[in-house]
Amino acid sequence: MTSVYEPWDETRGAEIIAGLTHVEGGTLVMLHALQEAFGYVPEPAIPMIAEARNLSRAEVHGVFTFYHDFRHEPAGKHVLKICRAEACQAAGGDALAARAEAKLGIKIGNTTADQRVTLEPIYCLGLCATAPSAMLDGRIVGRLDEKRIDALVAEAQR
Repeated sequence: MTSVYEPWDETRGAEIIAGLTHVEGGTLVMLHALQEAFGYVPEPAIPMIAEARNLSRAEVHGVFTFYHDFRHEPAGKHVLKICRAEACQAAGGDALAARAEAKLGIKIGNTTADQRVTLEPIYCLGLCATAPSAMLDGRIVGRLDEKRIDALVAEAQR
């Protein structure tokens, strides 16, 4: 599964926001909908959400920055998330994260120069019993070892 997003368009963003103004807790719902459509939450969308929700830009920005899953810029074609929670760290996750960084030539939180892979931290996939774990394009993988992380990186680079 690869990520396919629409290019940012202010009119389309306004449509998404307008369609969710009636939803309780709509700020989060709007942020999720924008990221689902565009692959990230474009900066111009923050004041649009603020106006629609009768909030300050700072309040919307605070919600946006509080949650780790929202992106400031488009992700790569593939997104590899490596669990950074304690159970995965205790099971060797730090070494596997470093291995993925070395193979991709980027640090966690970045995208490769060719825009093929975004490497992100995630804080618990709920697979503590099969730690360490990761997620590639929404597919969760547990019981990671060097061979499995290498395979995930290779798959993401295709």
